[in-house]
Parts: sequence; structure tokens; C-alpha cells
Amino acid sequence: MGYFAFIRSNIAWLLAGFILALNSSFGQTFFISIFAGKIQSYFNLSHGDWGSIYMIGTLASAIVMVWAGATSDIYRTRSIGVLVLVGLSLSTLLMALNPAVWLLPVIIFLLRFLGQGMLPHISSVSMSRWFVLQRGKALAISNTGYALGEAFLPVLFTILMLTYHWQHLWIIASLFCFLMVPLIWILLQNERTPQSIAEEVISFGLLGKSWSRKEVLTHPLFWLMLPAIIGPSACSTSFFFQQVYFADVKGWTHLQLVALFPLYTLVAIAFNLISGWALDKFGLDRILPFYQIPMVFAFILFYFVSTQMGLAVGLCFLAISAGANSTLPTAFWAEYYGTQFLGTIKALGTAIMVLGSAIGPGMTGLLIDWGFGIEKQYFIFGLYFLFSTLLMYVGIKIYSPDKIVE
Repeated sequence: MGYFAFIRSNIAWLLAGFILALNSSFGQTFFISIFAGKIQSYFNLSHGDWGSIYMIGTLASAIVMVWAGATSDIYRTRSIGVLVLVGLSLSTLLMALNPAVWLLPVIIFLLRFLGQGMLPHISSVSMSRWFVLQRGKALAISNTGYALGEAFLPVLFTILMLTYHWQHLWIIASLFCFLMVPLIWILLQNERTPQSIAEEVISFGLLGKSWSRKEVLTHPLFWLMLPAIIGPSACSTSFFFQQVYFADVKGWTHLQLVALFPLYTLVAIAFNLISGWALDKFGLDRILPFYQIPMVFAFILFYFVSTQMGLAVGLCFLAISAGANSTLPTAFWAEYYGTQFLGTIKALGTAIMVLGSAIGPGMTGLLIDWGFGIEKQYFIFGLYFLFSTLLMYVGIKIYSPDKIVE
């Protein structure tokens, strides 16, 4: 089934996944970081101070995510999605009204837990569970919500910040989240429950069984995949978190940098859709081991380039891996460990991803304060992805799930 026919047949569920992914933007680093300079100036914070606050709040959200993410195995997406959207709306409003620096870690925790953690987790688990044979397409379509938010929200809000106070823009974000609540409620009025899905269609993983989270943690493949799971989040988050500083180091204005984000998103969306199609067509084993190689070129280019053209090429390489990363890791959890306990297992993966997004900004901020330049850090990031690709290749080469006829 092609993309358009697939969308027409499943528009309500796919649109719900898209909306959840889009609204996750307000808890993502690419959105929060456009306010970094304003927040640091308002609360008199250094790069290290702001990075540490961001790391503490994000780390706390990763810890909570391990348990909270399992709720997607128990409750309807309709119920938990609405609850998380309301919570994110209140959290963005709190950022707008916050007068005290000591509240920043709490606000960052709420934004990261609800936005970066729960919303994309709910969206991807729902897509993986509702669509088995067309899982790649479903994940790719829903994840375009995140990609569009990443493309246009930084540019839009950076332009708006030239006219409006930065805190007023957080009120706009709050209103947008709140307006999506009734839409999700309507779209999922005929939603099937996780329990009924588990009973009707169980997709098994390695050894032809459904794995528990404890079993996943004791399996060698998990540890071979760990650097590849944590790397994109840590390094890409660091890039977007330090975007204002990076532009300054390169001698560009911030607007010159974010003006290239739509190009990044177009490439990311294209490879998100391509990876979804390739996943259904060729299978996960053939494409997963190699999808982080473009990130090697991206971060090494960020070290060397000094022109807008060079930056654009680097962003395209980053977008290739980012687009595939929206689809392939979620499919990995479902295909290798089954869907019966997917919410619990995927929560572990999401927590690891959030942990990476906590470590990255915190460490880069401290290293900047200690005099270790951001460009040198990006060169090391490139070498890291060579290492993660090697481990991923070895893991996938050794282990392959027994194929279950569905």
C-alpha cells in the first residue's frame, strides 16, 4: 500500500500521532534553545549555569520516564495524550510567568518530561502497536509532526522575538497546546485499547517471544546498541542547544543559522519517509547498522566549515540521520523485542534518549566555560558516531529476530 492510500485509510489515527509529535516541539531543545540568550540574560546565567540547569531538569525527566512511559501499555492514547497535552500547556505558561531562577530546573523538568519524553513516546508506541505490517510508514508519517515543528517553529519564534517579549511567546505556545486537546479527543473517539491490541495482534521479537524490560536489559544486543541510542540525542541536542553560541563563534547571526533549519527539515522529512518505506520494503536489519554514518560527516563539517554553504551541507548530513532516527529506533524495539510490552520497553529507550539530551548540553556548556571550544567538541562527536556505528553493525550482524508470519 502506498503512502497516500495508507493515509486515506487511517487518517484519524495518523493525524493524532502527527499532532502529538508536533506539540512535543515545545519541550524539545530546538525550541527551548532559541530562548537561551534571553533566559541567561534575564536570570544572569553563564553557559555553564544554564547548561547545568538544563541537564538537571532533563536528567530528572529521564528518571521519571522509565516508569511513566509504561502507562502507554495500560491507558488509552486518547486519555493519556490529552492529560500530557494539558500538562505541557500549563508548563509552557509557567515558563512565561516564572520570576525565580530556582524554579527553572522544575520548569525544564516539566517541559522535557512532557514534551520531549511523553508526547513522542505516546505517538511512536501507538503507531508501532496499531500498525504492524505498515509500521515503517505509520512512524514516518506521525514523525513529520516533529520534523515540521523543528523546521518552522525556531524561525517563526526567532522572528517574533524581534517584536514581542520572549515571555509572551511562551504564552502563545501554551495556547497552542491547549487548543490541540479537543482535537485529539475527537480524533481518537474510536480508539482501540492497548489491551485489545495486545490480544488481537502481537508482534513477537527475538526467539519468537515477547520480551520483558528485565530480559532486554540482560541481553547483549541492548548494550551493543546503547551508544547508538544515546548518541543522536546527546549530540544533536547539544548542537541545537548551543546554536546561539555556535553562530557567534562562526561569525554568523542567529537568524542566519536558523534560516537554514527549513532545509534541514526538508531533508529530515524526506529521509524520514524514505526510511519508513525502506523499513517496510527491505527490513530493519539491512538499514539500521548504517544510518548514523551521515552524522560522522555532519559534525566533522561543523568543525571545519566557515561558510553558510558548508553549514548547509553539514545540516543536510545531520538531517539524513535525524530523519532515519525518527523511525528506525522505535521499529528496533518492536521488531527485536515484540509489541506486547512495547510501552514499557520503549520507555526505557526514551529514558536513555532523554538522558543523552541531558548529558549533552550540560557537558558542552561546562567545556565551553573551561575553554574547550564547541568546534573541537563537534569533531569528537563525529568520531563517536564511527564507534557507535561499528558496535551497531556487530550487534545486528550477530543477532537477528526470528521472523514471524503475520
